[in-house]
Amino acid sequence: MTDTVLAVDVEAAVLDACRHAKAASRALATLTRAAKDEALHAMADALVAEAPRIVEANAVDVARERAGGMSAGLLDRLTLTEDRVAAIAGALRYVASLPDPVGEVRRGSTLPNGLRLLQKSVPMGVVGMIYEARPNVTVDAAALCLKSGNAAVLRGGSAAQASNEVIVDVLQGALEQCGLPREAVQSIDGFGREGAKALMHARGLVDVLVPRGGHGLIQTVVRDSTVPTIETGEGNCHVYVDASAPTERAVRIVVNSKAQRVGVCNAAETLLVHRDAAPRVMPALLEALAAEQVVLHGDESTAEFAPSTVQIVAATEEDWATEYLSLDIAVKVVDSIDDAIAHIQQYTTGHTEAIVTDDINAAEAFSTRLDTAAIMVNASTRFTDGGEFGLGAEIGISTQKLHARGPMGLGELTTTKWIVYGDGHVRP
Repeated sequence: MTDTVLAVDVEAAVLDACRHAKAASRALATLTRAAKDEALHAMADALVAEAPRIVEANAVDVARERAGGMSAGLLDRLTLTEDRVAAIAGALRYVASLPDPVGEVRRGSTLPNGLRLLQKSVPMGVVGMIYEARPNVTVDAAALCLKSGNAAVLRGGSAAQASNEVIVDVLQGALEQCGLPREAVQSIDGFGREGAKALMHARGLVDVLVPRGGHGLIQTVVRDSTVPTIETGEGNCHVYVDASAPTERAVRIVVNSKAQRVGVCNAAETLLVHRDAAPRVMPALLEALAAEQVVLHGDESTAEFAPSTVQIVAATEEDWATEYLSLDIAVKVVDSIDDAIAHIQQYTTGHTEAIVTDDINAAEAFSTRLDTAAIMVNASTRFTDGGEFGLGAEIGISTQKLHARGPMGLGELTTTKWIVYGDGHVRP
């Protein structure tokens, strides 16, 4: 079989899956909240019951990727334990507890001619996702899509293929148990990169496509997809320690932002410190980060303020633009909040920026002048997360400026429909 024939077969198979998803989406669109919540609880129960099988499959993925040299941060994203599976099931139950976004009246009015207008939220239809090494995203996407009345077609990447195969099988079994179409959640992992290309070109069958992963994946989807795309977040996130920042608070926030979990898009990658605060806070910041095994890529001023026990690697221009996803951070001393904002404006990916300060005017300037999806004032960048924001799970963190920006929950997976009530009205 030639590569061309293989590609045609893959495209046909993926389009067939999308057609089944479209049919399933029509059934989901009219479900009651009770029916959707019952299915979510059934899916959670099934995940817990099948946790040993899921973890066993996941171990195959982890062993293969570890042998292949996957970074520690990405391995952490990939790894599932029975406790993590239980936590994922808990997120499903939380999504079930949230209000149903479908049918919400966004706007309504009566025109002078007597026509009554309602704008209601309705499902997107079929949501496609392309993502990397994140088997928990398979469950998050399935849950959010179901609750918002959408079918999901998922391409989770080769790194998590064994995990996703079992997870999707478990979720489909729970759907069938509740009398819902198993095609409401489908994986096309088995079709590899050609399958991902076919999904990107399934315009008319897939209503929106969400890429979630590294720079290369996101840009490939945004560039090549003919399906409407919501761009999600590379996270070159910054923490700026202002002149008035209390030392203890700064250390706590910076360390949590960088080291609490490194392989995630809301981890801090650059630390900026006001020159007036540097003699007071910099030694403690650098020592605390070094204690967490963080490699410090600093400018000349950072090296001047570093204790003798802390090693500083000379920062390069590339460091300021790097999303490390590892135990590395770029560190720079700035002369003013204006310089901090200018630096962030130059290098930000539009995800999350944080300021540590006791100056309300500095906090206001930082939060209004920076154009990013989330601003943290005296809080860790790690809080930019659908679960932490009370949205339940998230399908991604959008860094674009269309209808969805920041953590994407149920509301972001709906669009709207106008319903107009007349009484024999005709337009003059």
